[in-house]
Amino acid sequence: MFVRLPYHLREGVFMLKIVYPICCGIDVHKTFVVATIATTDRENITTYQTKRFSTFTQDLRALALWLSNNQCVYVCIESTGKYWIPVHKILEPSCQITLAHPKYVKAIRGKKTDKKDSIWIADLHKHGLVPGSFIPPADIREIRDLLRYRSKLISFASSEKNRVQNSLTVSNIMLSSVVSDTFGKSASAILSHLLKHPDDKDFDFLPLLHGSMLKKQNDIALAIDGTISEVQAGKITLCLSHMDDIKSYIAQLEATAMRLAASYSGVIEIIQSVPGISQFSALAIFSEIGADMSTFHSAKHLCSWAGLAPSNDQSAGKKKSVRISRAGVYIKPLLVQCANAAIKDKNFPSYRTRYEAIKHRRGHKRAIIAIARMMLTAIYHMLSTGEMFNPALYEKSQCKPGFVASSEEHAVKLLQRLGYTVVKIPETA
Repeated sequence: MFVRLPYHLREGVFMLKIVYPICCGIDVHKTFVVATIATTDRENITTYQTKRFSTFTQDLRALALWLSNNQCVYVCIESTGKYWIPVHKILEPSCQITLAHPKYVKAIRGKKTDKKDSIWIADLHKHGLVPGSFIPPADIREIRDLLRYRSKLISFASSEKNRVQNSLTVSNIMLSSVVSDTFGKSASAILSHLLKHPDDKDFDFLPLLHGSMLKKQNDIALAIDGTISEVQAGKITLCLSHMDDIKSYIAQLEATAMRLAASYSGVIEIIQSVPGISQFSALAIFSEIGADMSTFHSAKHLCSWAGLAPSNDQSAGKKKSVRISRAGVYIKPLLVQCANAAIKDKNFPSYRTRYEAIKHRRGHKRAIIAIARMMLTAIYHMLSTGEMFNPALYEKSQCKPGFVASSEEHAVKLLQRLGYTVVKIPETA
């Protein structure tokens, strides 16, 4: 029987398999894109068509029409800043898009032009060599954009707090040395009085104190014995006003995000059932990873994507580094915050126990990353099965067997250690 081998398997010919006979590689820039359609025939001969389009909507629609006329459905786009998003929006309805990280499609140095870059991307994609980046559905992307802006606003508010604290330090108002929160109820009331009456140094601040602050009245009297200049008072007032504005913006963003995520309330409740995760933390985690866990091959894949897994860097049998990657710019800090809250949860001490065990050997930073990875692994399995967090099942899954007998000799030694006498019976013929 004669069997005709494919061209790439014939004697003397070694070629990568053609995954996409017709595909397109797009090199994206701010004002224009360069697209190359690579068409491979049955003899594995590839022909290229290259065109340049501006990033105006009309030209991007012309790009979509050009791809459609050439029966090109599979498109690979290099993710350049935010410039790939308009291209993706126009092509998403009619094409299957692979969004490529620049490090996976980087061309050889010294032989780079826009045209060659697009051809190189098309060549890599036709062989299926470009791993695609995770892109959530459009409605989840909108929520993600709002919550990422919310995290930026929270950072802005923290910066303003630092500026206020700097001004208080310059003015020798040392409230931060006495109270745990300079912006708490009592400290804020004292600061407000100092700003309104800068010359009133011996005012009665006892009515402004609340709760445990009454015990610190002598220390507070010493701490506020400073002078706030007119310039510093003006700066503090502006910072406090800006903080109030930021709080109102955050409240508006949260209301909009909750409204958009109303259809995913079940998913958010599942994530929120994990100890240490609040409602908005659950919403932010959902906006980053989405609701469909089939996008990720496994829980390990998800943890690696989030930058919570140790990297592999080995050469000549030597392990060089196991540092976590820089991935997960938004989700990794969020999960670390949730992990810090989880180890303080008295209703579920398992995370705390595991944290202490790892911290004793590897330190706080590695231990908290390990807890964050455990939480994300639990979220992956919960969203895959649609089940809430079950503490009993979790503790059962973490239990290790009492002993593992790796050999007959090991089993004998274990029994002898427990006080048993082991007699070997000779085998009979």
